[in-house]
Amino acid sequence: MHLVHPDALHFDRSVDSYWEASADPLGIEPPPLASDESCDVAIIGGGFTGLSAALELAERGIDVRLLEAGPIGWGASGRNGGFSCIGSHKLSYATMIGRYGLDATRAFYGAMKESVSLVADNVNRHGIDVWKTGEGEITLAHLPNRFAELKAEQAFYRATFGEENQLLGPEELRQRGLSGPEFHGGLLGPVGFGVHPLNYVRGLARAAHKAGAKLHPRSRLLRWEQAGGGHRLSTAAATLTARRVIVATNGYTPEDVSTYHAGRIIPALSNIIVTRPLSDAELQEQGWTETTLAYDSRNLLHYFRLLPNKRFLFGGRGGTDSSAAAADGYRAYLTATFHRLFPAWARADITHFWRGFVCLSNDLVPYVGPLDEAKGVWTSIAYHGNGVAMASWSGRQVARLLLDPKARDKTPAVITRRLARYPLPAFRPLYLKGAYVWFNWQDSR
Repeated sequence: MHLVHPDALHFDRSVDSYWEASADPLGIEPPPLASDESCDVAIIGGGFTGLSAALELAERGIDVRLLEAGPIGWGASGRNGGFSCIGSHKLSYATMIGRYGLDATRAFYGAMKESVSLVADNVNRHGIDVWKTGEGEITLAHLPNRFAELKAEQAFYRATFGEENQLLGPEELRQRGLSGPEFHGGLLGPVGFGVHPLNYVRGLARAAHKAGAKLHPRSRLLRWEQAGGGHRLSTAAATLTARRVIVATNGYTPEDVSTYHAGRIIPALSNIIVTRPLSDAELQEQGWTETTLAYDSRNLLHYFRLLPNKRFLFGGRGGTDSSAAAADGYRAYLTATFHRLFPAWARADITHFWRGFVCLSNDLVPYVGPLDEAKGVWTSIAYHGNGVAMASWSGRQVARLLLDPKARDKTPAVITRRLARYPLPAFRPLYLKGAYVWFNWQDSR
């Protein structure tokens, strides 16, 4: 079973994104799987998660091969908004503390902060040009009454995590170059920066290749069989036999092949537009001149940032139709929303539009761990639309867990407890549509 339209699974070609148009070449030519091979650990998925796991395993001398259905970074890792920041969950911290405990919640928050540092370390260690921009991230109140909520959030972060976030009123937003007619204040956190995600994922691929991992793009998994205590992963051309498997496909996980994930995740659409380069006069007219990562306080949030070449990236959650026929409607809706929030740029050409899937879990937190009692199949999944940093950390962590059971002691219980099935999983598309109706109503009040 797969929950997305076949139009979205165009593995033969990359998405027509701004990142694809501006990325550095991969620089290596890893071949598709062309003959039957074997290895100790097979990884399915060539994005942040899979490549981080491959890098960690290869650096420890493990015989590891990676299968990717399309080009390296074809999925969400190569087409997201490039926000390396804290996030990756949709469960409120209050509920998280009640469910997992204060210590586990603090450990999870610490892991998210560490994940942002890991991206910076990867960039420096492997010499990846990611167009690193901005410092910190800001949540913008989309209604006047949301400003009081941000003030309460500031106090909560200070008391719970020792995090000092800065509360900014509308005038302070204008002074900082973060202004818009529908932004009624904001909460600025110190952690986060922007990246060129396709440059980053390609840099991870080069690093994993150099460390000895064997990468096989354009090698879509079509059949998965278990035999003799191992796993036979078959593509159209050949079969890879492995003792252990890591599934790192996130919102593009095919449930008819990876039955371990069946009924446990929901892929959800996210849409992005990018403008032509804006002039200094246009930036000043709008009052937005900074490269700080930003998103609004909606449940179905909009996320946006000024790129280093003065193009503006604007994205939004929502929509349940991933067919090619529906794309124009989503583009029009997202563009109209962008013009409403940034009216000074209403005449700025939109040069690129693209879409992709984020991944939701029933528990609304990521999962990192085994999928079977024998601990032969592992996964890291469900970053809830914020995976640049957390997928990098979780991919490395799932590799460590696979190699050393004691690594679980250093992994937050929030993300290791379970990957729960949705009740009546066949109705997941209806759950998502219902949630969108509810969230839109909440966001209007």
